[in-house]
Amino acid sequence: MPQIFVPQEIADGETRVACTPETTKRYVKEGFEVVVESGAGKHAHFTDEQYRQAGAKVVADAEVETAWGNADLVFRVYPITPAEASKIKEGAILIGFMSQHKNLDSVRILRDRKVSTIAMELIPRISRAQSMDALSSQASIAGYQAVLMAATYLDKYFPLLMTAAGTIQPARIVIMGAGVAGLQAIATAKRLGAVVEVSDIRPAVKEQVESLGGRFIDFPMDESGEGEGGYARELTPAQLAAQQKIVREKVVAADAVITTALVPGRPAPRLITKEMVADMREGAVIVDLAVEQGGNCELSKSGEMVLAEGVTIIGHPNMPAATPADASLLYARNIQALLLSILKDGEVVLDLEDEILDGALLTHNGEVRHGPTAEAL
Repeated sequence: MPQIFVPQEIADGETRVACTPETTKRYVKEGFEVVVESGAGKHAHFTDEQYRQAGAKVVADAEVETAWGNADLVFRVYPITPAEASKIKEGAILIGFMSQHKNLDSVRILRDRKVSTIAMELIPRISRAQSMDALSSQASIAGYQAVLMAATYLDKYFPLLMTAAGTIQPARIVIMGAGVAGLQAIATAKRLGAVVEVSDIRPAVKEQVESLGGRFIDFPMDESGEGEGGYARELTPAQLAAQQKIVREKVVAADAVITTALVPGRPAPRLITKEMVADMREGAVIVDLAVEQGGNCELSKSGEMVLAEGVTIIGHPNMPAATPADASLLYARNIQALLLSILKDGEVVLDLEDEILDGALLTHNGEVRHGPTAEAL
């Protein structure tokens, strides 16, 4: 009987868990033995007793080390540390986010131990893999939380209000990037009654933006900013300067700005300069969702709230962790969909000809299969 181990997340601020009582029931039904470290789900409000009722074995203290060494599959949310990677038995399967470009020591250990590592951020964005797309499920939550955070720290209402004391004008929100996080941010800001303007270098997203009630900021570009897999590509310095010129006036007039622009495998594009921040009104708010990849705002700092020229700049490095219950539910279902797709007659089969597995396998059989990571090593 293959054994799944779900360890407790140890990173500061990580409240999510990679397996819930719901998915535990399914794994037990499929013939897996599920072992959960005591307290693994506590921050997402899943108790040890709930896991036991779902059919899992809950372990603590010395039993945890044994579970690491016995597990055929290990599920994680936050990238595994080198010390944890050294505990996984040779030939086991690790499934989770890896942030491999920042965790090369862990990748090296996993390679040497012949661990098959499925990196959730490498799941290809194709129709068949939608149910496994953890980047999208977590980005949606990040976009939602970013708007709530902006509303919390902004010095005015989001909606238009007509009161006996007079009319309050709605907040003006600029959202930079209309990917999954940006689209959820648009929908949430509109529900709160704000006027929403959206910038994106991909003209194809204009229809989606407008369907949610946002106003699309058009850019005069000689070619689309669309990259592989629907992501944005990196702009040339001239294109970036042209974009900043048009966005500047929108940002300066905004009450809140939410930035979500990312380019896979690259530092986040710098969209808001310190000069732009200086021209914003005091009391305005910037929420930078790209802060872990360098930030879209020049002044944002990961894990900090910066006050610059009267503007509050929020650089929360793990926004999905602010909604741990639903973030865990969605992420656990992403992993479940992935695992069930490679389950054949009760056995986990790593078919390297499968498009999804081919794209997501970071290490396998003593090799690093992801080209950019292999080059970095």
